[in-house]
Amino acid sequence: MTKKIVVTGIGASTPLGGTAPESWDALLAGVSGARTLEHDWVAEYDLPVTFAAEAKVRPEEVLARPVSKRLDPSSQFALISAMEAWADAGSPDVAPERLGVDYATGIGGLWTLLDAWDTLRERGPRRVLPLTVPMLMPNAASAAVSMHFEARAFAHTVASACASSTESLVNAFNHLQEGLADVVIAGGTESAIHPITIASFSSMQALSRRNDDPASASRPYSVDRDGFVMGEGAASLVLETEEHAIARGAKIYGEVVGGGVTADSYHITANDPEGRGASRAVHLALAQAGATPDEVTHINAHATSTPVGDPAEYTALRNVFGDRVHEIPVSATKASTGHLLGGTGALEAVFTILALRDRIAPPTINISELDPAIPLTVSGTAQPLGSGPQLAISNSFGFGGHNAVVAFRSV
Repeated sequence: MTKKIVVTGIGASTPLGGTAPESWDALLAGVSGARTLEHDWVAEYDLPVTFAAEAKVRPEEVLARPVSKRLDPSSQFALISAMEAWADAGSPDVAPERLGVDYATGIGGLWTLLDAWDTLRERGPRRVLPLTVPMLMPNAASAAVSMHFEARAFAHTVASACASSTESLVNAFNHLQEGLADVVIAGGTESAIHPITIASFSSMQALSRRNDDPASASRPYSVDRDGFVMGEGAASLVLETEEHAIARGAKIYGEVVGGGVTADSYHITANDPEGRGASRAVHLALAQAGATPDEVTHINAHATSTPVGDPAEYTALRNVFGDRVHEIPVSATKASTGHLLGGTGALEAVFTILALRDRIAPPTINISELDPAIPLTVSGTAQPLGSGPQLAISNSFGFGGHNAVVAFRSV
């Protein structure tokens, strides 16, 4: 029996705001979260990129010190967004054995790992914190969320680079369909704005170098795009069976109707230029939703603002939708938030579900001139979605050839 799976709570800590509503309002207003980095290490290492989209509200401003001291920043953001989502869902009354966690990160506790390495080199092994490994492990965020909410059905972790948290949402949908839980907290997190990642991505020529104008640096689909902007934060969604949500009188944002996960098996960093794996992920999501490409009314694109990545995604979408892709309102929200790596899919899922709720496609800022090779329907202002039934997809693609797509339907 196919169950309806609904979204009843959302939470986010992002470069645009400390909560999901703050982030959504800033996104609709065309705000950019990218700013010049005010850290001594930028000059110390003579970094070629001096800006990023750091979270607007630092986690230590939200969490009690005893809690934050035992968690890497990535886990701190995860817990903050999960707490918001749980409260937004009305703090569901669910047996611990029927509550699960599907969470994700692309990198994990990077700051903990590298700070511990510095401590070891400079002060010796006895000064390395005993909680270093529990704080740096990739499943630390999932564990922290699970323990905070006493979720005992399961606590799964996905690490599929930039597709991670979309894949976790697909897993949550399937776990609920399989009857493994009644409620799942799903999402993703990342806190990897660090000298080593900036230096590494810069060496790959992947980052924008608009140091003089960070706010306009991320410009998906623009002819003058020159790379992505690193972002930071987390987003969480509470998913549950419709039966469970209705029984407790929960508000419902929308329905999760399908997901698709594939692999390119093409290159460790580059997308398959034919978009075959990405196209298949979209087809799988729509097939699970029992929908056709003609029913899709909105796309939240992966759209990182890289010269190679944006055209590859367009090719994939063209494979699925044909010429109709030029008529579907598309949003490339990384233009405002930067790229949250493993947390980006969950955040864009939050934006997609809110787009369906409010019947509006968020703006894509910073397009000076639309690349004629990517003739999508994008706009610097919000686009209306109409009053009829809405079906949207949110795309995420990651290093290693990971592709994940999740589909949502309005209620």
